Amino acid sequence: MEKIKSTTVVAIRHNGQTVVGADGQATLGNTVAKSSVKKIRVLQNGRIVTGFAGSTADAFTLLERFEEKLGAFGNNMKRAAVELAKEWRMDRMLSKLEAMMIVADKDDILIISGTGDVIEPDMEIATIGSGSMYAQSAARALKKFAPQLSAEEMVRESLQIAADICIYTNHNLVIEKVKD
Repeated sequence: MEKIKSTTVVAIRHNGQTVVGADGQATLGNTVAKSSVKKIRVLQNGRIVTGFAGSTADAFTLLERFEEKLGAFGNNMKRAAVELAKEWRMDRMLSKLEAMMIVADKDDILIISGTGDVIEPDMEIATIGSGSMYAQSAARALKKFAPQLSAEEMVRESLQIAADICIYTNHNLVIEKVKD
């Protein structure tokens, strides 16, 4: 049986603002299973925003574990991300999960993968999912050539461009700003 997969998440930090957004498409094989999946979660009263791509059920499992790690490490996002990545890589059940996460606060954006990676992306732009390379290309160009735009405008336009190109990405966007 094919898994339901969710795609394209973008996080950008620009001019002191951090914003995370995602499209709403979940795909089962080559069929749109749902067009309004919410792949963004707001944690810690808006001080941390997460986004996920991959198998939806797997992503929810990882999100729960991330929240547990935040609680265990005094809401220190970097420490929680590293501890989740270590557990994800070492735990037999977790190591089978097929998802990736972006976590962001006012200071940092991180990509967490099941191979034990915690990546601080270049240019303060993180993208994951099927349309990630389209969104990343758009975001990099916007940051370089349209710096007058807000982080939210850059996230929105990057996702719109990805949705225009990637068949696994749609225009039903959810965008959240990280609170200071």
